[in-house]
Amino acid sequence: MDDEVVQRVFQEGGRDYFQQQPSTSTSTSSSSSILQSLPLHVSFDHGYYLLVKSIQELREKKEGLVTVGIGGPSGSGKTSLAEKVASVIGCTVIPMENYRGGTDEGTDLDSIDFDALIRNLEDLTEGKDTKIPVFDFHQKKRVGSKAIKSAMSGVVIVDGTYALHAKLRSLLDIRVAVVGGVHFSLLSKVRYDIGDSCSLDYLIDSIFPLFRKHIEPDLHHAQIRINNSFVSSFREAIYKLKCRSESPDGQSTFFLKDEAQTDNFIEMYLRPPSANEEARINDWIKVRQSGIRYYLSLGDQRIVDKNFIIRPTAEFEVGRMTLGGLLALGYNVVVSYKRASTSVNIGSLSLSLETIDTLGETFLVLRGSDRKTVGAEALRMGITGQWLTKSYLEMILERKGVPRLNTPPLVSATSVSHNQEKDIAAPKPIRTTPNLVYQLEDLAQPWTRSPTKSKMEPVLPTWHFASSDRSHGGSVATGSSAFRDTMKLAPMPDSYDLDRGLLLAVQGIQFLLENKSVPVIVGIGGPSGSGKTSLAHKMANIVGCEVVSLESYFRPEQVKDFKYDDFNSLDLPLLSKNIGDIKHGRKTKIPVFNLETGSRSCFKELEISEDCGVIIFEGVYALHPEIRKSLDLWIAVVGGVHSHLISRVQRDKSRVGCFMSQNEIMMTVFPIFQQHIEPHLVHAHLKIRNDFDPVLSPESSLFVLKSNKQVAYQDILNILDSVKFCSSVQNFIDIYLRLPGTPANGHIAESDCVRVRICEGRFALLIREPIREGNFIIQPKVDFDISISTVSGLLNLGYQAVAYIEASALIYQDGKILIEVDHLQDAPSPYLQIKGVNKEAVAAAGSALKLDGSYTTKSYLQIILERLPLVERSYSGTHTHQAARLQELVESIQSQSYHGNLHIHGYLESASQQRFDFYEIASEGYDLEIR
Repeated sequence: MDDEVVQRVFQEGGRDYFQQQPSTSTSTSSSSSILQSLPLHVSFDHGYYLLVKSIQELREKKEGLVTVGIGGPSGSGKTSLAEKVASVIGCTVIPMENYRGGTDEGTDLDSIDFDALIRNLEDLTEGKDTKIPVFDFHQKKRVGSKAIKSAMSGVVIVDGTYALHAKLRSLLDIRVAVVGGVHFSLLSKVRYDIGDSCSLDYLIDSIFPLFRKHIEPDLHHAQIRINNSFVSSFREAIYKLKCRSESPDGQSTFFLKDEAQTDNFIEMYLRPPSANEEARINDWIKVRQSGIRYYLSLGDQRIVDKNFIIRPTAEFEVGRMTLGGLLALGYNVVVSYKRASTSVNIGSLSLSLETIDTLGETFLVLRGSDRKTVGAEALRMGITGQWLTKSYLEMILERKGVPRLNTPPLVSATSVSHNQEKDIAAPKPIRTTPNLVYQLEDLAQPWTRSPTKSKMEPVLPTWHFASSDRSHGGSVATGSSAFRDTMKLAPMPDSYDLDRGLLLAVQGIQFLLENKSVPVIVGIGGPSGSGKTSLAHKMANIVGCEVVSLESYFRPEQVKDFKYDDFNSLDLPLLSKNIGDIKHGRKTKIPVFNLETGSRSCFKELEISEDCGVIIFEGVYALHPEIRKSLDLWIAVVGGVHSHLISRVQRDKSRVGCFMSQNEIMMTVFPIFQQHIEPHLVHAHLKIRNDFDPVLSPESSLFVLKSNKQVAYQDILNILDSVKFCSSVQNFIDIYLRLPGTPANGHIAESDCVRVRICEGRFALLIREPIREGNFIIQPKVDFDISISTVSGLLNLGYQAVAYIEASALIYQDGKILIEVDHLQDAPSPYLQIKGVNKEAVAAAGSALKLDGSYTTKSYLQIILERLPLVERSYSGTHTHQAARLQELVESIQSQSYHGNLHIHGYLESASQQRFDFYEIASEGYDLEIR
């Protein structure tokens, strides 16, 4: 998707383009290709993708080591970026913090042993093995060294605050600057707390005293500039169960193992200078000290649900001078305590004994990333509570009270010019703008120091009812239907990003549970590909409830005509009956729809228990007036692939010399959105702008190995978990769409095409070319569902179908590994794909099947086209005997715009006749049994 961007930033020159003196020679440089600095900044996900592609490009253009420097202020996200790139590229990461020479907090430039780092980089560049130091932060000294073999280090990443310093730049091929993260968020938080009494420059110099002088100047030498908007998220939350250690018996033996780790922390809470006497702990800043390292989190963000404490990943490392700067600005340490922790790992979970000196008590804490797993492990271990859901801070405040306010120190009255302090307003509309790269001059603040939002809202808005009528008495916790019908939630005044929206959604559910009793029925609506399904399941994981897709209510006769976007495709009477049963506490049977056959396969019983009391319905029309009138909480989600496709079409149109507005594109590729979907979304109690990048993000990556080597069915069974094993059969057709005039050098390239997959009666979209690294193909976990009207819209915009593939697939999976055996119509033998989110697990499965040496990273499009003689291809690249069938399929899709009555099912049914032949071929070639 970004090949042109990567190509544009390459330029002949030496490693350090900026530091080169003007040459007096007329000869051209013979040095390797380097990246020229981009005059733009990009998102974290976009920057990650550009960096991976740039490393790959540079490896092809030069011999020897590729060196990368990732610099930026503390808490900006540079270490996360280095780790994510390393997980794909398989490179060596050298943390600069290991080169500390003293016992300071590690933010002082003089404490870094640049000479040792330069020697290590020079050794690796010259093909020599080397040893890098290892620094222990508890002992506050170097404790040894780690060997790095040059042969294993095709790419080396230097990660550190000063990674782009002038002493290193001449040794770096690619320079990356990362700003944002907690760095920007802390600035926004402090500006919110203090107000306009201090300039931004003064605040930066107070809490990041070395930034403007020693860090920021280096960042402008970066070739890839990343503005990281991520701070903390409940998307990958930590679930905790906590009780006093004397409650369970026999658990102490776990901590006698050799693997047990002991840590000692000092935890401090800083109250803002503008705070009142109330214990608004969400306004406080938490700082955790471990040895000479300091970790900061903004507020005591957490969700308490039943016995679980749910926290986001919210801590970021900062320097000691940041703490001193906050104190100088008037923040007060109101609570401080020591926490001694002994921990052991139990599979994917962690079990800890934590002693809090101020409380004089020890607690047992079980942590994990999955709610059900944590709960099941607690039962298995015999830990039954009494569960505690209060934080250590709350326990201390209950016992000792909230400290009295002290007079805060005066802040400097030094006046600094406000020329560069024009706010950047956050977008408020329910529609999101595509993820476009903006010109640097369009920004009111320099990209290195400006928070992405003008102000942060440390305290989230609170839920309340639109009506203040409390005719039911002092308590509003009544389950009467009259009360439920009259008391309506007041909509939130703004739209929110996905992380804040997820937190507010769960808090809204809890507010309703406390005030309106069970059940709480939630509806999540939004356009196709906006992220509403992902949001629903993340909410369900937090509150422990069921999710029901409105696709379960499709009418078979409508689906046969592919009327997914039509509200009449839903069986509204059945949906209303199910919701009515749920409201009155009755068991009900909801349908299960099989999209492959286009019919209902069965019904399943659903009952909302008193323990949970929540059900979530999600779908395009979940907020339709006929549905939302029966719901308690209405949530709208926009963005995601919906916005990405608009951006992609706009880019393609501009490449062929035709500019179209976003509104024109939206009306064409999402024709029903403006008229039939968006009007319902504006009424939502909570509006969420999904800024998550599902196309480029490493968080949505799936590792794939592909081979056409024959494998026995029993061998596949042997590497999958027999308890969780399941199998299925799918037929699919892939259509490749491209705008005429797109530069392609006479070839069909995936990067120039939008791929549409028709599978199980669904349309799915792939708008990113996968990353290919070694034997692996790294691609999004799933394609993104769209409607047939979107495909028709692309054709109406001028996209042409240039190729297509028909295939059948046998799929075997156990929840961790998926093995897919694909038989392509024009390929002589099937291809086997191993897929998973864990790279090592996928590689191990491939080795177990003895596939090493047989892998290919070619797409099916490449494989099919390479096998065809040129004389057998049509002008568009499709096999001549397929051209008529492809044209028939395209005409069927386009007829959606005019008649709404399609023949695609008939077309797919004729294609599905291949399935029986495939059974025979697969059984013969792979010794597969169809079960």
